[in-house]
Amino acid sequence: MNNITETVKVLLIVNILFFIGTQFVGGYAIQLLALWFPENSNFGIWQLVTHMFMHGDFAHILFNMFALYMFGSVLEQTIGKNRFLFLYFSAGLGAAGLQILFSYLDFNAAYENLLSSGMTEPQVQALISEFSGKQAGMMYVGQNGLIRDFADSLMVPMVGASGAIFGVLAAFAVVYPNLPLYLMFIPIPIKAKYLIGGYFLINVYSAITGATIFGPSNTAYWAHIGGAVIGFLMMWYWKKNQFNANRWY
Repeated sequence: MNNITETVKVLLIVNILFFIGTQFVGGYAIQLLALWFPENSNFGIWQLVTHMFMHGDFAHILFNMFALYMFGSVLEQTIGKNRFLFLYFSAGLGAAGLQILFSYLDFNAAYENLLSSGMTEPQVQALISEFSGKQAGMMYVGQNGLIRDFADSLMVPMVGASGAIFGVLAAFAVVYPNLPLYLMFIPIPIKAKYLIGGYFLINVYSAITGATIFGPSNTAYWAHIGGAVIGFLMMWYWKKNQFNANRWY
């Protein structure tokens, strides 16, 4: 792989600084900068961007930044820094949008289940007020399963650059579909279109079934899918329209 490019370097530094800062500030940073469900009072419109620089733990940021380092510089050198930034943040926003859409589906299903169980609209609204603004991961001992599901749909924020990174990976596969890549500890070359495409399909499977193959069980699979779709479509359009002849520097 080529040397690290300036834009990728800046993104790496900003992500690392956010991660270090979060270790000192703790829960307040999550409350302010993670992407919360819009029905939660913690939600702020700026979180659509700031959540891309937040990470849950060291393994989370390590994987994302390694992928950005490995694939981002090559892609930036190919399409130019402005297009790279446009793709990166567009993929991140697309990831957030798709994840919020499916979060609303879960929220509405949990809402209807509570009403079907005999609760009234005012009682459900009271639960929203009770749970809204609370920190993620709080346990409600003694609450029934329907209420816990409803609380989870409100209280779990999204963090990480994964959606944007998936956009970069998908774009890379469009530009260099036949470039051989290697998995760690597996010395067999796999074409980028198969390796990245296979990883995408694994995320689709996990999103639909809820079964986790790679990563923690609370992974935002729909965000990965949303970022990849945006990155793929954007790069497919640019490649089709000769992006090299109209490079954004």
